[in-house]
Amino acid sequence: MMKVACIILSIFFLASCKNTAGVKEKQPAVVVNTQHLKNKPHTIDRNFLEEASKGIKDFYSSNAFKTVWTEEKNRIALLESIKDAANDGLLPSDYNLSKLEEFENKIDITEDQCVHYDILLTQSFRKLANHLFKGKLTPYKVYNDWALPTKNFDSNRMLTEALVKNDIKKTLEKCRPTHKMYVGLREGMIFLNSLPDDKNLRKIDISAAIKLKDSGNVVTDIKNRLVYWKDLNPADATGNVYDRKTMKAVKRFQKRHGLYPDGVVSTSTAKALNTSLTARKQQLIANLERWRWFPYDFGKNALLINIPEYQLAVIEENDTIEMYKVVVGKPERRTPVLHAVLNNLVINPTWTVPPTILKEDLTPSASEDRSYFANHNMKIYKHRDTIETLPEDWDPEKADHYRYVQGPGVNNSLGLVKFNFRNSFSVYLHDTNHRELFKRGYRALSSGCVRVQDPLKLAGYVLEKEEADWTKEKLDEMIAEGETKNVSLNKATHVHQLYWTAWMDKGGLQFRNDIYNLDSVLYKKLRQ
Repeated sequence: MMKVACIILSIFFLASCKNTAGVKEKQPAVVVNTQHLKNKPHTIDRNFLEEASKGIKDFYSSNAFKTVWTEEKNRIALLESIKDAANDGLLPSDYNLSKLEEFENKIDITEDQCVHYDILLTQSFRKLANHLFKGKLTPYKVYNDWALPTKNFDSNRMLTEALVKNDIKKTLEKCRPTHKMYVGLREGMIFLNSLPDDKNLRKIDISAAIKLKDSGNVVTDIKNRLVYWKDLNPADATGNVYDRKTMKAVKRFQKRHGLYPDGVVSTSTAKALNTSLTARKQQLIANLERWRWFPYDFGKNALLINIPEYQLAVIEENDTIEMYKVVVGKPERRTPVLHAVLNNLVINPTWTVPPTILKEDLTPSASEDRSYFANHNMKIYKHRDTIETLPEDWDPEKADHYRYVQGPGVNNSLGLVKFNFRNSFSVYLHDTNHRELFKRGYRALSSGCVRVQDPLKLAGYVLEKEEADWTKEKLDEMIAEGETKNVSLNKATHVHQLYWTAWMDKGGLQFRNDIYNLDSVLYKKLRQ
C-alpha cells in the first residue's frame, strides 16, 4: 500500500513540474526600459539623411551629425506647440503628431530609433515654423493677381537658438504674425471651437422681412440663432414675438457682418444667420493663412486697404489713425492684392482708357454715337502719335490702334487727384466722378483701381508728411488752376491692398462677404 502511494505522489510531482515548465515557456519576454536613450546624444549615420531635404542635412552638418533633441522638455514643448497649431487653422497631423507621440511614449527604444525620432522632430519644427511665419501655401500659386513680397526665414537658425535656450514654445510663438488681427483671429478660432454643433438649429426661411412686433415660429428660429452666436442673452429669447431686445441683438449681429444695422431680418441678414459653424471655421482658417502671407511690418506710414470691407485705413506705426470709404474692383475686374510704395501724386490727372474698358465699354458706346468722345472730354490719338484724330475719322474696327485720353476736370474718371505706385497690374488709388457710389453698401464696382471717398484730404495727409509747408490752401490752388501736375514723393508711404473677410475686434467676431469668392478656393487647397 505504501509503495502504491509513493508511485502516485511521484506521478503528481512530475506532472506538476511539467505544468510549471509549460507556464514558464509561455511567459512574455521582459521589456527592457531604454527610454533614457532619448536623452543622450547619438551619432547620425549619413544614410539616415539620404532622403532628407538640404535644409535638414545642413542643420545636422552644422551640429556635427549628432542628435540634438536630448532635453525632454524641448520635445514635449514641440508636441504641445503642434497641438496648438490647430488654433492657427493648421492640421497637427501635417507635423507628424501621432508618430512623434508614439516615439515619446516608447519605453523600449533603440539608438537607431532615437536617431530617426530626432530627425523627425527637426523636420516637424522646421515645417511648423515656416508655416507659421510665411504660410503653408505660396500666394501666387493660389491667386494669379496677388503680388506680395517673399518673406525670408531661416528655420535652422531659429531651431539652433531655441535648443540652446530651451524655449521651443516661445520661439514658435515668435514665428506667428504679431498683428492684432492675427491674434484676434486665433481667439476667434478658439471661440468657434468652443461652440456646440449647430446641426439642430432650424434654418430661417422667410418670404418677407421680419421686423418689430412680428411673431411666429420663424421668430423663435431667429432668436435661437442669435443665442447660438452670443448676440442675444438666452434669458431674453423666450416667446415667438420679435421684441425690442431681439431687434437690438439683430442690429449687433448685422454690424458684425457688415450689414446695414436696421434691426430688420431681410434675406441678406437671414443668409448670414443661416451660415453654418463649419463654414465660419473654414472662413477663419482661410483668413489665418492669408495673414501669414502679409508683411510683418506695414511700415512707419502706410495706406492699408481691406478690399472686402471697402475701407482704407491710414496707418502710423501699425496703429490706425483714420478711415476712408473706398470703391474696389468688380468680381470680374478684381482689385489685386499687393504691396507697393507711393511714388507720386497727379493733380488734375488725365485718364488714358485701359484695354478692358476700351473693349467692353468705349468701343460699343462710341460705335453707336461718336459724340461719346466730346461728352466725355476725350481725345483720340494713334499710338505713338501726338496729332489728334477727329471722331469722324476714328475707325471702330481698329479701335485698339488708338489711345484715348480724357482731359482733366471734375468729371474726369480719375477725379481731381491720382495716387501712383509701381506695380505690375497698372492700378492706383484715385478720386472719382461717381461720388454717389460711396453711399452704397456693396462697393465692388470699379474696373480694378481703388476709388477713395475723400481723396483731397488723403492727398493733404501724404503731402504734409512729405513737406512741412504743404497746406490745404496750396493744394486747392493747384486744383483750381486746372493744369495737370505731378508731385514726386520721396518719403515712403506704403500701400497695402489686402483681402480679409474675418477678424475679431471690440465688437466681437466680424465677418464680411467674400466678394471675390477667394475663401473656399484657399480652404480647399489648404486641406488638399
